[in-house]
This record gives sequence, C-alpha cells and structure tokens, in this order.
Amino acid sequence: MFYPETKQFIDLAEKGNLIPVTRTVLADFDTPCSAYQKLRGQGESFLFESVEGGEHLGRYSFVGCNPRAVIKQKGDQIEVIQNGKVLNHYQVVGALASSLKENEVRDGLEAVEKTLKQFRYVPTTESDFRFSGGAIGFLGYEYIHDIEPIVPRPAHNELNTPTMYFLIADQLLVFDRVSQTITVIVNAYVKNPQNALDEYENACEEINRLLSLLEQPCQYKPATFLKSPEPASFESNMEKDRFLDNVDQAKKYITAGDIIQVVGSQRFSAPLNASPLEVYRAARSINPSPYMFLLELDEFSLVGASPEIHVRCEDKRVEIRPIAGTRPRGATRQQDLAHEKDLLADPKERAEHVMLVDLARNDIGRVCDFSSVEVKDLMIIERYSHVMHIVSQVEGCLSEGKTPYDLIRATFPAGTLSGAPKIRAMQIISEMEQTTRGPYGGCVGYFSFSGNLDCCITIRTALIKDDRIYVQAGGGWVSDSVPESEYEETVNKAKAMLKAVALAESFTEK
Repeated sequence: MFYPETKQFIDLAEKGNLIPVTRTVLADFDTPCSAYQKLRGQGESFLFESVEGGEHLGRYSFVGCNPRAVIKQKGDQIEVIQNGKVLNHYQVVGALASSLKENEVRDGLEAVEKTLKQFRYVPTTESDFRFSGGAIGFLGYEYIHDIEPIVPRPAHNELNTPTMYFLIADQLLVFDRVSQTITVIVNAYVKNPQNALDEYENACEEINRLLSLLEQPCQYKPATFLKSPEPASFESNMEKDRFLDNVDQAKKYITAGDIIQVVGSQRFSAPLNASPLEVYRAARSINPSPYMFLLELDEFSLVGASPEIHVRCEDKRVEIRPIAGTRPRGATRQQDLAHEKDLLADPKERAEHVMLVDLARNDIGRVCDFSSVEVKDLMIIERYSHVMHIVSQVEGCLSEGKTPYDLIRATFPAGTLSGAPKIRAMQIISEMEQTTRGPYGGCVGYFSFSGNLDCCITIRTALIKDDRIYVQAGGGWVSDSVPESEYEETVNKAKAMLKAVALAESFTEK
C-alpha cells in the first residue's frame, strides 16, 4: 500500500511541489548495514545511525542513495550538479559584502538554502520523521573563512577536500527499530499539478524498484571479530616536538591575555586495505556513538562515530550539548567509577567545561530569544567505548525571522573544536597547524525539506581517500596544560577509529 493514495496525492499537489510518497514493509530480517550494502553503488550514498548516550540504540536509521543533486564548494566556487551537469554556479563573496550580484552568495550555506527553497514540501503523517529528505552532507572547518574572513587561511591544503558537500536526498529508507519496519520514501517533485498523476506513478515505481533491491541476497562473508584489535600503525602530519611546541606557544598566548583556551590538533594517516563500509561496520562495533555515519562520495568517503552534537533545531526548538572533559574507561566498574570521580573533581576540566557551556549559551543566544536560553543538564557523565566525557545540555527557542542556516552561522565552528575567544583562537589554530583541517572540526548532518536541522561535530571521524585513511584528533589547551599529556590525549581520542581500521582489514571480505 502506498501513501498517500492517488486522490489525496493529487489534492496535496495543489498545496506544494514536493510530496513524499511512502510504503512501509516489515524489516525483521534486514539491518541498516545490509540494506545499505544492497543499495550502495547507485550514485553517492549515505547511512546514518545513532546510539543515544553511547549505550542505547536510537530508534531510527536513514539509508539513501542516488541523490537528486549535489552541492559542492571548493574555495569560493560552488556548483549545484544534477545528472552530471552543472545546474547552478555560485561565487562566495564573503559575509561582509554589502550587495550581491546574480549568482553571488555571502557563504556556502546560502547556496544550500536557495536550492531547498525551490521545494515547497507538503508533509504527510506517514513521512513524519526527523528526516524524510533534504540536504545531507558536511561543512568542513574551512567554512569559517566564508563567515569570518578575519580568520586567515592556512598556508597549505594537504587533503584538498571540498569546503562543503551536500547531497539533495529525495529518496531514502527509514528503519524503525521499535516497529521493526522500513519506510521507503520517494519525494515526488510536481512542477505542474496537471502532471501530478504521472509523478505519483513514477514515485510508486521507484519505491518498488528500491524494494526489489532489498529482496536481493546480501553479498558478504562472516567477519572475524577481534575483541581488542591493536590500532593500525599510523604517521602524523606533525612531528611530536612541533606538537609540544604548539602547546607551549598556546600557553604563552594565554598568559599574554590573547585567549583563554585553544583547541589544537594533529592528523594521523595510514594505508587502507578495506572498503569504507567495512571501516563503518568496524567503527560501529568498537565505538557506538550518538552520531554514526557513512558518506560515500565520488572522490572520498567519511566514516564517523561522533559523540557530540553540533546543534539541533526542530520546530524552532534549539539544542546544543557541549562535551569537554575526558577520562579513559576503567577496566572494572570500580575503576570506572574512580575515573568518573576524578574527572568531576578535576578543577582544570571543570573550568574548561563551564567556559564552553557559557560559550554555547552565548552562541545560540545570537539567534534565539535570549530569555529562552537555559542550561537543562549541567556536567553529567556520558560513557563511550573507550572514554567518558563531561556533558551539558543548553536549549533555546529560535527568534522570529531566524533560520536553521542562521543557527549554523552563529555556532560554527563548535567552541569545543576552536577555543575562546573563538575568533582569536581560530587565528592561532591557522598559525600553529599551518594546513587546512578539511572535514575535521566542522559538522556532518542534514537540513530537511521540512525545516529541521540536526548535525554533529566532525570528530572521531575518518576521511578515506586514494586508499589512505586520515583521522584527526585534538584537545583543549589551557594555562596549566602539560604538553606531553595533551599529546597523549590526541592519540587516545584517535585510537577507537584506528582500531576500527585494524578490525576492518581483518575482515575476510574487501
């Protein structure tokens, strides 16, 4: 059974030009990974899952392929590509531009907003999910140069990845773990209501085609699970002595009063002999997280298990959850509790966390009714596979006239990946790291056709490109930071993903 039915669809086509057509089937023999394996290869694709609080499976997972279009930004040039052809071209002229010519935008997100504004989405009860289609992808850390031109671009661009990459996803599968069902969604684009019936039939035909792919046997071999794989051998883009010197230099800036904190990082890399899907399967078993994602794009892939939301906006309600303060998990429950007690009693960790909570309040206060901004949870502990973190939750209500795009501009990048004051900290990051960060430190997520936004901070994430894998990790440096300890913290944070590489390479299937 398809929803809406024919007559209702024709009526809905009078209200807008994008109507979701759905069909729901039982999925007790399928998993998001098996479905993704059957669908991948049909253009660029994505898989998004969640383990809430690091311990409980999220209700919904999203699988998609064959996007309607792609929005890609490199430097100040943006292309909207459909069926291999450039549909629109934009040039970024910067946030300070007083006026815009045709095909000029102030920042990359304006191109995403312009593209989604073409669609007048008509929601239905059967498609009432957080995400039922829209722009899904990532903003790299270098998006900051669009909105804060005072931050200098680093001298080098080693990874040469796009600043921004979004898929316009108009067809996807939604897994519901509670009802054990899959809802197939195909958003029918109706340019002319007179052609509504044809578009409805095309959508139903595409749903049946996707379901026929799910009926195929899953092509995989059982993978040997290594309970404690050794991390893959890796090399850093930075000599250890230079990293230690960077920490010392940051402390001098703090003493001079330039900054309170800065988040420095280093990037690890290693050859890879596994597919992106295998790395994702390994990462989700080793480090289940609130934001688990696989984006297989034309030139590279992203595999992530991020613990930290960047920002979420649903029905104007805004949520942000700063994470700062880390300890390794204990080998026993008693040791685990001792690590928790030590973390919560650490004055450095507490001071850093409170500072970032204040920064989060100020960031969302720029676009929310300030009286609505409040701290819901303060300094609670969340546990993950290898580490535990101090977490707080800050909420607010989006001000009249403000959009989810404005929310990203106000909060990007997260204070936990830059520092405070944010602008000066980012200037120092450019000086110290001397190369672009790429996706690391930006955000991964979606802007839905229905107006929702949900994205995570791009940490605990691997970039896979040209048979090589890159994992970047950092930490917040303050006045009493110990350089050697800060170095070890970055290594520990990268370990889960580096272990996933080792596990993926042990799988019998490539």
